[in-house]
Amino acid sequence: MDSVLFWNGVALEANRVSHSNGRGESTGPTLSSRALGIVHLAIHDAVFGIRKKKKSEYSTYLTDLPAAKPGASVDAAVASAAHATLSSLFPSQKPFFDQQHLNAEIQGSGIADGHAFGLLVASKILKLRESDPNSSDNGYAGSIAKGAHRPDPDNPTQGFNAPFYGARSKCFSVTKRHELDAPPQPGTPEYLQALRQVRSAGIAPNLVGTLPKDSVPRTPEQTLIGLYWGYDGANGLGTPPRLYNQIVREVAMKQENSLEDNARLFALVNVAMADAGILAWDQKYLHDLWRPVVGIREHDGSMGPTGGKSGSFSEDCDPGWLPLGAPNTNSTNKNFTPSFPAYPSGHATFGAAALQMTRLFYKVKENATSDDLFKDMTFVSEELNGRNTDNLGAIRPRHAREFKRGLWEMIVENGISRVYLGVHWVFDAFQPDKNGEPDLKKCIGGVPLGLAIANDIFTSGMMMSDVGPRTSDPLSA
Repeated sequence: MDSVLFWNGVALEANRVSHSNGRGESTGPTLSSRALGIVHLAIHDAVFGIRKKKKSEYSTYLTDLPAAKPGASVDAAVASAAHATLSSLFPSQKPFFDQQHLNAEIQGSGIADGHAFGLLVASKILKLRESDPNSSDNGYAGSIAKGAHRPDPDNPTQGFNAPFYGARSKCFSVTKRHELDAPPQPGTPEYLQALRQVRSAGIAPNLVGTLPKDSVPRTPEQTLIGLYWGYDGANGLGTPPRLYNQIVREVAMKQENSLEDNARLFALVNVAMADAGILAWDQKYLHDLWRPVVGIREHDGSMGPTGGKSGSFSEDCDPGWLPLGAPNTNSTNKNFTPSFPAYPSGHATFGAAALQMTRLFYKVKENATSDDLFKDMTFVSEELNGRNTDNLGAIRPRHAREFKRGLWEMIVENGISRVYLGVHWVFDAFQPDKNGEPDLKKCIGGVPLGLAIANDIFTSGMMMSDVGPRTSDPLSA
């Protein structure tokens, strides 16, 4: 294992532990993606600040980085850059990072110079992102308007995650603030079709008997798919950016990457997800769409805080509907609907950004709907690894999943998985075509957004972005 893979593994463990130790350090999807982006940019520049000798080799992300001393150790630079950024982002875990620094067993000459260079890189990257907003909802109030996001009625004290983060963050590497078209609105055929789909496919198991007779309930495999892609900040698992890094690690090892390849690949992937966290949350609070748990319960015009007379009661409304929910793995707490608006899906955006970037790195065509990057491989999600438990205490079985269409199949399945949990409308991921595949002619959902982010950053060469916060912050007074 080279030093990039080693410290990527340490960073993923930090993400996992941060969602288990109660310290609240870089937790949640936005701050997780930010942290991993910072760490891997520092690793990237530690490598290419020393190794760049030819015009064909990659430039550093930082534009003001002085030359490293001749003979400086790359492994020492990577270790100090990763250690310093991780210790800043996850301070309670510093003893673990100290031990991992020793475990790296760095050998050879130039260690002191490499160490100093890595610290310099880390300090510059951290300085660059020091003004990023946090995920607090202080100063934010959700709307009571019909169709607007409100907290999960089964978890009413959950609050709102990161309402200001997207609009008030400067971007990492995109060349513009990518935006989406509005999702299908209540009353349209596309919305009603999505409602009926998630009402049956995403319902809590104990409520299946309440579905209309013509409904198509969720299959066991669909339940498995929903769980497989979870990683909803659960104890012992962490967040989706950790999951997608785990997948990319499998690809990188199968491809027998060099250290330089890994430095570039994991920086590209995690910078794309860092920008996905910014732009998806920007769009979430701009469109402010309710989740199925509110939308199905209040579908009839008479329901909700602004409800009035509606004539005959709509058969598509179910005031008692609840979802299967995002899995509260390794906990006895009930499952839940995430604490931010539905559109677009964060899972779909992160997954498309990370996996599309990996496809581009390995020269897969931008619009290809299959690839061979997972040929003869399977992947075991930690949600279904034979060790972690559901919220009733039962150990979930181990499941090795195959993806015959490669990373593209993962992008699609990851997006649709959230419908099977009942926490998203299908168009939060993508507008489906007649075959159920993403209709990429329509700029609707997290998959198109994630693809656009990856394509932009890869094409422009992962340069430092000059795209600042949204100029007209809709959440500001």
